[in-house]
Amino acid sequence: MADETPHSAPTVAPPPSSQPLPPQTAGTQDPPAPESAAESLAETQKEEPPALEEVEKEDPPPKLAEKAEQSPVVVEEVAVAVVEKEETKEEEEAEVKGKLEQFFAHESEKSNPLASDDREPKIPQSLISFKEESNKVADLSDSERKALQGLRQLIQEALDSNVFSSGQETQAAPSKPGSDTKTGENPEKETKEVAEEAPKAGAGAASVEELSIWGIPLLKDDRTDVILLKFLRARDFKVKDAFAMFRNTIRWRKDFGIEALLDEDLGDELDKVVFMHGTDIDGHPVCYNVFGEFQNKELYQKTFSDQEKRTKFLRYRIQFLERSIRKLDFSPGGISTIFQINDLKNAPGPGKSELRLATKQALHLLQDNYPEFVAKQVFINVPWWHLAFYTVISPFLTQRTKSKFVFAGPAKSPDTLFKYISPEQVPIQYGGLSVDFCDCNPEFSISDPVTEVFIKPGTKQTVEIIIYEKCFIVWELRVVGWEVGYGAEFVPNTQDAYTIIIHKSRKMAPSDEPVVHNSFRVGELGKILLTVDNPTSKKKRLLYRFNIKPLSD
Repeated sequence: MADETPHSAPTVAPPPSSQPLPPQTAGTQDPPAPESAAESLAETQKEEPPALEEVEKEDPPPKLAEKAEQSPVVVEEVAVAVVEKEETKEEEEAEVKGKLEQFFAHESEKSNPLASDDREPKIPQSLISFKEESNKVADLSDSERKALQGLRQLIQEALDSNVFSSGQETQAAPSKPGSDTKTGENPEKETKEVAEEAPKAGAGAASVEELSIWGIPLLKDDRTDVILLKFLRARDFKVKDAFAMFRNTIRWRKDFGIEALLDEDLGDELDKVVFMHGTDIDGHPVCYNVFGEFQNKELYQKTFSDQEKRTKFLRYRIQFLERSIRKLDFSPGGISTIFQINDLKNAPGPGKSELRLATKQALHLLQDNYPEFVAKQVFINVPWWHLAFYTVISPFLTQRTKSKFVFAGPAKSPDTLFKYISPEQVPIQYGGLSVDFCDCNPEFSISDPVTEVFIKPGTKQTVEIIIYEKCFIVWELRVVGWEVGYGAEFVPNTQDAYTIIIHKSRKMAPSDEPVVHNSFRVGELGKILLTVDNPTSKKKRLLYRFNIKPLSD
């Protein structure tokens, strides 16, 4: 990938007599958490396998916005040290043209003695990048608006006839010779055909049925449109198929007992397997799925050893999903999808039959009953066997589904996450500065922005924090993977004053704590110097943030 210039000057100066603003980071975020690497593919709906086709590489998402207005004072000597020349467009394109085979060779080097490429792994770029469609009716095409209107009409008629309470299951009718096959080509015709059948299913009903899904009462406000658009998009705006899917989902929810499940106590053994943490740069809530937790044999047996345990696991996942969905914003301009991260580090391989069986069960439920709830599927710490599996099934995935996938091997996982999520929102275990879901950080919160600085190979970087008043300053800093030297000192403004060593310079090893926390009570004006020495041949990413509290007289 092309070298990146730092998003802000590394020198910061708090303004006099005021609390300085930490470096600014602009952050503006289908079902979450499949139960295995393969299950993540369940987000797609059932569709005919498309023919192989030429696809574009994924456009990189918007970079984290520059950390603006960090300080009115910038020391140019420091700034120059971190400004990096951008590579040419040709170099950038060449870097992302890696094939899956190249990625396999790099990531499976230990298990494949023939692998000899020492370059950075080639992440499989794909695919045309998925961009979420608008849920505002005014932004829909004419045919899409007609399809939405038709589906609303069918649901209203079904409610009037109590169709959703009947035991009859709706199936999408097979295409007849000469029938419409293009997406939403004739929604009015489809609406009429289904409308003729709907009253028959609920014949003899005495009262009008009221219905809600994911906590949203149907046909009461414009949030219904957002929900119905999910079903329509899952079925290419074919009204009849979308209605069949919707009706069967309602039936399944009643049979599965979703409303009662929400309040059921299923224990906390899987709290580290799947959890929500922070948002991406677009505001989507982020769901982490940590499959390596199942390397714990006791947890694996307790979760998958027999059908009863697998059923409980499935109910736990559906419960977690339902609770997460109900926190989404189903207004037309709101966030109604989830950003999903699948951590495959130490994940059980494809030989685990119990996990495969649980995955198969979950696949059917997720693809049939939770359409279009995933904004992006990011796979990190991807082993070679998963990429090989993906290569096999890729021709049978729809372009829409593949456009949501992003893969990263262990070496590139933090960088990949930072493309989509601000460092202050990324948990410490994944390279960021956000404490995990069960800890707390009294000095910083997830809303305190982080400054990023890139350090070239073989160079030293110094960050200055200029102090204008007596204060207490606290900061935290990390370099992912360390292998760099770090030191901190305070230099008073007074001539001939002694420099105070806050953190003696030493080499930080990968085994050291991932984040360094320092603090200092400043009794005179001066500056804090944070120095990071990168002796390696790799570019390093420095993350830091600080807070200052003025001392009371």
